[in-house]
Formats: sequence, C-alpha cells, structure tokens
Amino acid sequence: QDKMAAPMCSAGWRRYLLWFAHEHLEFRIPEIRSIALAVGSQLEICDPDYDIKSHPFIELRIPTEDDARKIIGRSFLSRCLLELWGTGQTAEELHQVLRDYPTELSTPYMHQDTSFRYHVAAFGKTITMRRKKDIIDALDFLPFQGRVNLKNADQTFYVLEDYGDDPQKTPDEPYRTFFGRWIGDGQRKLIDKYAVRKRHFIGETSMDAGLSFVMANMAATTPNSVVFDPFVGTGSLLVSSAHFGSYVMGTDIDSHIIHGWGRSTRHNKKWRGEDENIRANLRQYGLEHLYLDVLISDAAHSVWRPCPLFDAIVTDPPYGIREASQRLGTKDNNFVRDDDCDVYGPAKTAYTLSDLLTDLLNFAAQHLAIHGRLVYWLPVYRPEYTANIIPRHPCLRLVANCEQVLSTDIGRRLITMEKSKEYQELDSAEIVVNPYREHNAIRDKYLLLAKEKKHKQRPKEDTHIKEMSTKQEDS
Repeated sequence: QDKMAAPMCSAGWRRYLLWFAHEHLEFRIPEIRSIALAVGSQLEICDPDYDIKSHPFIELRIPTEDDARKIIGRSFLSRCLLELWGTGQTAEELHQVLRDYPTELSTPYMHQDTSFRYHVAAFGKTITMRRKKDIIDALDFLPFQGRVNLKNADQTFYVLEDYGDDPQKTPDEPYRTFFGRWIGDGQRKLIDKYAVRKRHFIGETSMDAGLSFVMANMAATTPNSVVFDPFVGTGSLLVSSAHFGSYVMGTDIDSHIIHGWGRSTRHNKKWRGEDENIRANLRQYGLEHLYLDVLISDAAHSVWRPCPLFDAIVTDPPYGIREASQRLGTKDNNFVRDDDCDVYGPAKTAYTLSDLLTDLLNFAAQHLAIHGRLVYWLPVYRPEYTANIIPRHPCLRLVANCEQVLSTDIGRRLITMEKSKEYQELDSAEIVVNPYREHNAIRDKYLLLAKEKKHKQRPKEDTHIKEMSTKQEDS
C-alpha cells in the first residue's frame, strides 16, 4: 500500500484524475499499473488518502498527455481520465484553486477558435438538472473565449462530485469536487461488443469479456508478443490478448473443444457447425491473422522444448466446480501406457489442483521470457485463506493478488507473477500451506456448503408448509 500511495510525486509531470468504474475494486490499481508497463509509460499514484472501497477517484502523475491517452485507451476498469485542474472540499475552495491555476497551462484551451462544453456528474448520488445548471453557472468566472458546443466540442471539462458509496449516509454536499479537462474514456463499451453471448463458440467455462480483458492487461500484453493459454477451452483469453495485437496460441486436453466437435451451445442447433471453434471466434473480431494454433495436449506432460518461448501465459485452470481437472494416465500410474498410443482417446485420471498449480508455475518459469508474466486464477475457500497458499517459484515474482468474491465462503484470486531470473534445473514450485492436495478439493467444499445451506433452508420451508396447512384446516 505504501508503494501504491506515494505522497511525493515527480515534479514537472501533469496531474491527472482517474475515475474508476466501481467494480472489481482490488483489480483497478494493478490493472492501471500493468497498462502503464505495457505502453511503455511511467505512472505515479499521488494520493496517500486513497480508499479503494469508498471512492473511485484517484490522482495520478503521468509524464505526457500522449502517455495518458495510451493508458486510458486500454483500461477496462476505468470510466475516464481528466487532466486535473483543481479540487476542493467546497465549491468556494474549488473556485479559488481554479482562479490560481497557471494561465500558461489553461490559456491553450481558452482561445476564441476553441469550442468547449461542461459535463457535470456525481458518484454516490443522482443530482438534478437544476443543480447541474447552478454548478455550471458558478463557473462563469473562467475566461473561456470560444463558443459552447454541446455535441462536438473541441474541449470537454468535467465537474465531478464525490458523495461516497454509502447510500444510507449520503451527505447533502459532496465530500470533494473535482474539475478537469477530459483526456479520454476507458474501453468499457468494448465489453458488450465482445460479450460471450455474441460469440460463435462458447462453453460452460468461457470467461466473460470484461475479466478477459483485465487479465490481458495484467499480463501487460503488447503488439507482436506471443501469448499462451495451456487450458485454452473456447479461447476467450486468446480473443482478449489478440485484441491488443498479440499472437496467440493454446492447448487443451479436451479434443472436442480443440476441434469444435460435439453438441452446439446455440439453442436452435443440436451439433456444432464449422463456425463453432476457437479460430472462428478470432475471425469474428477480425483477429484471425494473430491466431497461431491450438493443440490437443496435456498440461501435466509438456510437449515444448525446454527454453523461453512465450511473452505471457494467461489462463483459467479447471478447478472442478464446472470443469473437471484431468491429466493423461491412470489412477495408479502417472504416465501414458503404450497401449493407449494406438487409440484416439488415451486414458485420463484425476489431476489434483496441487499438481496442476505447481506444474503451471514450473512450466511458466521454464518457458516465459525474462519479465514475461503469468496470470491465472486461484480458487480459494475464503475462511481458510492465507497468503501461504499462493504457489511460489524462485524464478517468479508476485506482482498482484486480487480477489473476486463468488460467495460468502468461495472466491478466486487473480494471481499475476513476473519472471525475474533465468530458470535453473533445480528450481521448483512449492505451496507452503497446501489445501489443494485432494482431487476436487475446492469442489468438495463448494458442494458441502451448498448442502449445508439447503439443510438450513429446509426447516424454514417445512415450517411455512405447516403454517399454510393449519390455516387451510382452520378455514
């Protein structure tokens, strides 16, 4: 937290205000930092009092406006980015700050031939049109010379009011008000364009578009890099990585998924058609030229040369709730029998999460380029979670650990790691506190919790039925 909220910022860098979307709160700062790395920009967070849970506004320092546009142009957890001209706890305080704003910084946007408009918005409260008009009228002291253009202005200036996120304690006046020049919007509109429901090829475990893009950002994917998914499924993570210009490839143990065989996911078709496969998903968005290939392969038995091959590994491993985790072999032997080599589908057996996770980290340490990133989901039983259950590897540095809460007791954490040194033969992954040794460890807890919840609800239902029966008998 201290590193993320450095109170001293680089002199000479412009001040910016980032307005986050109020979702996936723990993911927002790691995403914006990873984006800065991907676009080759520096970024500093200059807000020692920032509270990720209560407020979506944060002050940044960025070297140039071009860098600022590149950063906001990749973010899926941000609404917009402003060049911050002033902030105050009251309207009077804000107005005084704006009067003192350096004229050499404001004059280029106030010329007679530069049109402008105001946009007033609030977080935590719906403000009336009357209040918006009063706020705009109170800014008439600003020396704008250009004409007002509400539809296509050269410059847009935002007034943002922060009322906090507690609907039970909404104040009459905002805690803080910001004023700034609009730089750009986040890419949240693309979430609907890439929505899973619109895809040619989907499955039960297809990652939703928003989180897929966040994962690609966390991996700091760049144009012409190579991104790999060892549990590729229907290829959602390949689509998001290819959107940023990366070449993509993947593997999966399920031959039906790789070839696009089997029952269709479309309501009006029984069997999958020729356009229901991973390649078709990339073709749908004009990204087929970035598709390298997908292979049928077992993550427990690597088929790759032992050298760095990938710039990023982005994946959502199966953890047994909706998709079984399997490897080739039998219950007694962790290898493929000679007899299986002559048949289409060799024997498969359980692949414990413990083995899967350590294999994944060992694979990443061996096959990532230096500074390449591994981004993957780690399922957790929240009451027992500690930092010691996160798999470790001597070659991989933990960059971010962000939780997505799925229920009171079950969650998953997006783990981002970066390769920090070359792989040595004796380097190996470990899990200090290992809750994943049993097959379907998370699934068993999930089903047990569901069963307990059902038992708790049953007495209430029985009592309600008895009450209804009694009322009918009395009547």
